[in-house]
Amino acid sequence: METLFTNKAPAAIGPYSQAYRVGNLVFTSGQIPADPADGSIPEGIAAQAEQSCKNVGAILESAGLGFDRVFKTTCFLADMADFAAFNEVYAKYFTSKPARSCVAVRTLPKNVLCEIEAIAAE
Repeated sequence: METLFTNKAPAAIGPYSQAYRVGNLVFTSGQIPADPADGSIPEGIAAQAEQSCKNVGAILESAGLGFDRVFKTTCFLADMADFAAFNEVYAKYFTSKPARSCVAVRTLPKNVLCEIEAIAAE
């Protein structure tokens, strides 16, 4: 197993890693929409989905992979009413349409509106 880290995505805010490579698979931790430069959180679901996708992308890039190598995602929404707006942004990044679970949760870290985790293959 290999721990992955990039300063182009937010550092972990708890006792976990940004991602792990296990064999030819890369598992990202859930990425909230925190700007890696200053930790700020943008307003609104579209901007937050965009930043979460960018954070996942930065981790994939650090592993030498792109969104096209993702085969499974798990998405967490604070409000399922944001599902359509979230999907509009998500679809721009995950164009290969990986398998996905999307669930509403009561609260996310830092009270963000969404979080995305991904599994990719080399």
